[in-house]
Amino acid sequence: MHRTPLMTRAIRLSRRLTGPLLGLCLAFAPAAEAGMAFIDSQIAAHPGKSGVYVLERGEEALLARAWLADHAQESIAVQYFIWSTDNIGILASEALLRAAERGVRVRVIVDDLLIDAPDASLLALARHPNIEIRIYNPQHSVGTPFHKRVLNVVTDFRGVNQRMHDKTFIVDGKIAITGGRNMADEYFDYDQDYNFRDRDALVLGRVVADMEASFDRFWESELAAGVEELYDGYGLLQKHVDVGDEEVRRIHDGLHAYAQSPENFGPEVRAALQSMPQAFPRLAEQVTWGSVEFISDIPGKNDSRFRLGGGGLTSEALANLVQSATRSIVIQSPYLVLSEEAKTLLREAIARGVRVRISTNSLASTDNLAAFGGYRRQRRELLRMGLEIFEYRPDPEVQRELMARSASADAAPPIFAIHAKTLVVDSATVYIGTFNLDPRSENLNTEVGVIAHDDRLARSVEVAIETDMQPSNSWNAAANPDRHVSFVKRARARFWQLMPIKPLL
Repeated sequence: MHRTPLMTRAIRLSRRLTGPLLGLCLAFAPAAEAGMAFIDSQIAAHPGKSGVYVLERGEEALLARAWLADHAQESIAVQYFIWSTDNIGILASEALLRAAERGVRVRVIVDDLLIDAPDASLLALARHPNIEIRIYNPQHSVGTPFHKRVLNVVTDFRGVNQRMHDKTFIVDGKIAITGGRNMADEYFDYDQDYNFRDRDALVLGRVVADMEASFDRFWESELAAGVEELYDGYGLLQKHVDVGDEEVRRIHDGLHAYAQSPENFGPEVRAALQSMPQAFPRLAEQVTWGSVEFISDIPGKNDSRFRLGGGGLTSEALANLVQSATRSIVIQSPYLVLSEEAKTLLREAIARGVRVRISTNSLASTDNLAAFGGYRRQRRELLRMGLEIFEYRPDPEVQRELMARSASADAAPPIFAIHAKTLVVDSATVYIGTFNLDPRSENLNTEVGVIAHDDRLARSVEVAIETDMQPSNSWNAAANPDRHVSFVKRARARFWQLMPIKPLL
């Protein structure tokens, strides 16, 4: 098998893994017509309604995406903030390539900031006649030489910081997934060092049209540039890369060979993939049908050009939800850096008798010291306001339940950290999406999510968050959880705490 640079990096990572590697895209000749006929029957049985199923476990979220990719008949529209060159990223790319090869139109939008793929691999995928790839706000990575990046930061600081944080996976305009997970190992519990406790929503029916309309707005936006045009320039400030037909063929063949190689997945993953045709219909039968809204920002977020504020449509929609609360608000967010506007909303809620509980990361579990520093700077104030805050342990007891796989009996378990972005109001309405409780999500990054109005669904999600808040899974923020980490890490957090960068967190 010819190894592209993209695959070499993933193989290097895979040799460190003692557990099974992901077999996301193993081909098993799916009966696409039968699969989508089942989805159609579910939608027809609930006219005018939308269905939601919450994907709490990484493996379940992964298998749902794999099933959908293999059963797509007409189109796949994919939008992500991070697309890595680890096993998840490579094998997800191969799934889209296989779909394109059987005639499915595949469109992909990825934010420019954290995309991690060799130039030739991106171009080779985009060269397929049924695949189109666009990069959102390409000022940092794709087609941008280092000196141009520096120039962009100096001349357009706000623009460089305005990112597309959306995550959507839409199949045939009728079924989709949105939520917190990016395309990388750690979002699906396949990393052996660090994994995220995340949450997605599988949706079908009426609401999917709104998701597709949002995707199309980004697709047609002047901020989204085709991969080919980003590599066809000449001169000091541009980049020129080209791939010939033979290299395209080698890269495509290499992706297929990697995905089908038995050494790249364990027997339990093979069994899970083989059970997908039966497992997915059982999952879909548990869908809750009712009133579901999709909320999203416009490309560019807002019309602010010279300052880092401005708000957005998602910020407004979630603020309205908070203002509607009469009894309780439960929030789960990996980062907790409240703007003055957010503080006011929660103070007003508490003043009218609403109990506010928040699940977030501890210093021991966080993946972002800068954001934690911003939270640490205001933690005492938030507790004095009356917020009940629970900081996630890096080794929560619930990890054993949420992660069916483990590294090995004698290996240390990976750190487990919150990445879910969820809001539950009065145990009756639930938001699941991409919005972090911080100024960056409020003002700079475009965000999406679904709001479901259903008591049973909302309460089930609330129970999951309450489980994460239990003493075996979290520390009470009022009890000085920072003492559980080293002096050096506390000092690093204090450094970021003193930095005047709150609008960027």
